[in-house]
Amino acid sequence: MIQAVRANQWVVRGETLKKGALDQAVLETLRNSTRSIFDLYHYMQNPKATGHLIVLDPTSQALIRRPEFDKRGLMLVGLHLSNFDLALQWFIQQGFRPLVLTIPNPRGGRRLEYEVRKKIGMNLVPASFAALRQALRHLQQGGVVMTGIDRPIPAPKVYPRFFGRPAALPMHHISLAVKAKVPVMIIVTNLQPDGKYHMLTSDLIEMDPHRDRATEEIQNAEKVLGIAERFIRQAPQQWSISLPVWPQALDLVPNKTGMQ
Repeated sequence: MIQAVRANQWVVRGETLKKGALDQAVLETLRNSTRSIFDLYHYMQNPKATGHLIVLDPTSQALIRRPEFDKRGLMLVGLHLSNFDLALQWFIQQGFRPLVLTIPNPRGGRRLEYEVRKKIGMNLVPASFAALRQALRHLQQGGVVMTGIDRPIPAPKVYPRFFGRPAALPMHHISLAVKAKVPVMIIVTNLQPDGKYHMLTSDLIEMDPHRDRATEEIQNAEKVLGIAERFIRQAPQQWSISLPVWPQALDLVPNKTGMQ
């Protein structure tokens, strides 16, 4: 886990940090992750108290009031920034009703996380071919489908560029948006100096057409990831992915003996 965090932080911070500065960046990242986990389990059974911790931007406020099915569907994508899980649970408790695609066959702590989310009424669908067909229909009917886009997957067929490097990231959200002809929106959480979790959103990201479907998907994936980079750069120490997003970078980061 530490090696993955080191590599991820090294890349998102411009691949310039030496060992000492990178050690500090990793420590800050783990401290932020620990705080988020504590706040999640301390507040998740108390929506009223959670509400005092969360500040919404205008688009987030509109999302809570959005009907389950509107005139046009929306592909809503999140990043593992700050305490997104706590904010999402609070969103659901306020009546927001997206279809949420999750990792298949969750185990251990992920299974506990899955059960907690189900308990509060989150419409969870573990990823599969059948789940993607269900998500496509949901979008076509005007619903919201939500998923994460920065958790790496094993041996992807395509590696979209993210922070200038090919990344082992999923692209199912782009495929769904292209097929359903709906926009993508990024939503994140950012812990700010006031001690509150601010919900931030991107503008609607329309999918650019291309006559070749593979080219269409990779270009749109990189378009979305390029906007995601801006959110991460605002607070890289709050980006808590603990799996290697860029496996090729693991052997490049400064270690105890310097650069390899």
